Amino acid sequence: MRNHQRFQRFLARLAVLWIRSLRVECVPPKDFRPGIIALWHEDLVASTAAFRNRGIHAMISGSRDGSFFSAVVSLLGYQTSQGSTSRGGTSIRHLLSSLKQGHFTAMALDGPRGPARTVKPGTAWLAQKSNCPVWMISAFYQKAFRLSTWDKLFVPLPFSKVRIEIKECYLS
Repeated sequence: MRNHQRFQRFLARLAVLWIRSLRVECVPPKDFRPGIIALWHEDLVASTAAFRNRGIHAMISGSRDGSFFSAVVSLLGYQTSQGSTSRGGTSIRHLLSSLKQGHFTAMALDGPRGPARTVKPGTAWLAQKSNCPVWMISAFYQKAFRLSTWDKLFVPLPFSKVRIEIKECYLS
């Protein structure tokens, strides 16, 4: 088990180097202020690169993949809560607390299991309870490929450019 943990830490550090290599341009609106950063699961890598080292509190799946991703984003300056809005909701309450303290939070609109680009209720609930804005992320890739997973995750090539546009989003 010890070797497995060392290998996981090595892979996490390798992923951090890859994410740090991305050349990210963020285009926020003039009124960009603390709130909920909402993204599609397919844009996890680009969003992670765009907001690193800002102390953002992110909701991450409690799965094994989620645990690995949590280790990666923690190395990139994120605070994380692992869990699901569909399983007890404790994690989302941690995000609510962060929002009430004036911090940014982040979560995938389509959740940890999809279906892709189908909005789950967690973000709308969080926005209503916190009275904070929801900021939708749109990512545009210079060079990337897509995985054949449920979310069709974009994998930007190392050192490539990624443009992130941020707009306020209204969920009902």
